[in-house]
Formats: sequence, C-alpha cells, structure tokens
Amino acid sequence: MSDFLDLHGSTSKVLRALADRDMRRLGLHLGQNHVLAALWEQDGRTPGEMAAALNVSTPTVVKAATRMTAAGLLVRRPDDRDNRLVRLWLTDKGRDLQKPVEADRKALEDKVTAALTPTERKHLMSALTKIHHTATDLLGTPVDPASLPD
Repeated sequence: MSDFLDLHGSTSKVLRALADRDMRRLGLHLGQNHVLAALWEQDGRTPGEMAAALNVSTPTVVKAATRMTAAGLLVRRPDDRDNRLVRLWLTDKGRDLQKPVEADRKALEDKVTAALTPTERKHLMSALTKIHHTATDLLGTPVDPASLPD
C-alpha cells in the first residue's frame, strides 16, 4: 500500500467532512460552494462552461443547478443568442453567500494549517499544486466526484 495515497485519502475524507459541516451550516450541500464560486467569478455561465471550469461532468452541474434553483440560489435563463443554451445566473440569495462561504473556507484552512510554519504552508501548496496538475493530466477527462468511492 502507498503511504502517500493512504494519508492523502484519509486526510481528504476528514477535510471533506469538515467542509461539509461548514457548508451545511450555511444551508448548502458540499460542492454547491464551488458552483457558487464559479458564478461569483463569472455569472451567467452555461452548465457546460461550469463543468469545464469545475472539472466535473455537465450532468453533475445540471443536478446541482436543479437543487440550487429550488433553494433560490440561482435561476436558469435561455441564452440571448442561442435558445438551445441555458445560462445559470445568481440570485441575490446566491450572491449574499459569497462572504460567509469564503470566510468559512478561510477559517477552516487557517485551523487545519495552524501547526505549519509559513514556509511549510508555502511548500505544501507548491507540492499539492504539482500533484494536482500531474494527476489531472493523467486523468485526461473530467470526473464526477460523486462517482468516486469514499
């Protein structure tokens, strides 16, 4: 067994549970914060554009958008130039979550890295960035995170 893969996997599960707890306090399901963040960056994206930005499948975005529309976080509107396309737009409720979501994520990051020195944090981020790029290149196609085993 790989020590790196085992440690990374168990750490990812714990971090996911902590992030899920924080997002639920805000009335969100884990992952919806990523959909919101992509729309905070550029509102009015299509589900396909969102999927590419989030490295997930389009059906994953459509499913999340359906839940988020029902929760009043976003609306779907036809594209102005191509009626075959649908665009996702934030509601005021969705926009209002930006500061609390970002604050919760920053607070969690600060808590879980509190035992690291600034240099260790810098090295960790550098190493994880390299690993992420390499793993993404090896994968080659977007993956639905919900389809991965826990």
